[in-house]
Amino acid sequence: MIKRIHVNQHNIRHNAKNPDDQRPVFTVKTYNANTKGFKVDIAGSSRLIYSPDKPLSCGAKVWITTESIVEVDGVIV
Repeated sequence: MIKRIHVNQHNIRHNAKNPDDQRPVFTVKTYNANTKGFKVDIAGSSRLIYSPDKPLSCGAKVWITTESIVEVDGVIV
């Protein structure tokens, strides 16, 4: 299964202004779910993509794609 990992810039800005109300900055997207977290481990190969002319549906222009096992805050995706 293909997984796409990207960083939510809006949450990074929110976290800088609200240190007591931290939001997860990473999102791992699959065909059927979005998993958000603060730490992502990739157990294998991956590819970093920059696509300004064809962003993801969420608006991300930079992301990592992998078919390897991904762990988000201790949960396997």
